[in-house]
Amino acid sequence: MIPIRDSVKSRSYPLVNVLLIAANLAMFVREITLSNADVLHDFISAWAVVPGRLVAFPWTDWPTIFSAMFLHGGWSHVLGNMMYLWIFGDNVEDRLGHFRYLVFYLCAGTAATLAQVFLHPLSRVPMIGASGAIAGVLGAYFVLYPGAKVLTLIPLGFFVRLVEIPAFFFLGFWFVLQAFQGWGSLLQSAAHGETGGVAWWAHAGGFFAGFVLVWFFKRSGRRKR
Repeated sequence: MIPIRDSVKSRSYPLVNVLLIAANLAMFVREITLSNADVLHDFISAWAVVPGRLVAFPWTDWPTIFSAMFLHGGWSHVLGNMMYLWIFGDNVEDRLGHFRYLVFYLCAGTAATLAQVFLHPLSRVPMIGASGAIAGVLGAYFVLYPGAKVLTLIPLGFFVRLVEIPAFFFLGFWFVLQAFQGWGSLLQSAAHGETGGVAWWAHAGGFFAGFVLVWFFKRSGRRKR
């Protein structure tokens, strides 16, 4: 399922959300302009979260928790993440306020990273991407706008269909899918050792963190128009 847009109109300009998208895109442009594969590998290794390294050297490696949120592994990775952030982030910022939204985003991203590190503490696979922080935004949206409609593109073989799905079901299904894939990654890791791929527990952990944190960050009452 691919979200196209939601039914909630923001009442204020989502300045922080736009700046976050711009920062992610700028960093990705920086990645693709690096001179060669070895330089890119060294750049990613230096600024990505490596769970085993973070556990071993937390006092020196903690900045990577934040830097890794702005790195991506390819066009589909960055564009997919930014599409979700564009669709859902503006409304969450509208309810939280600009500064609170920024702090919330970084806290959710941190919680997402720590969830993945906790469950795969010995992994040497670099973790990059804004997915965990954006998952926190989805968790907040789930709380704030459960009745909103999400226009969704659903592939059906050679055909596609556009359907409006309540946010409660769309995001609930998204979370269940991440958790299910997360359990699968744990079983695969136990059976075959370290595996790469998607940091599913960062997604599930970020969503849960956003679901909880939004209660502390949201403003007490809705602003008047």
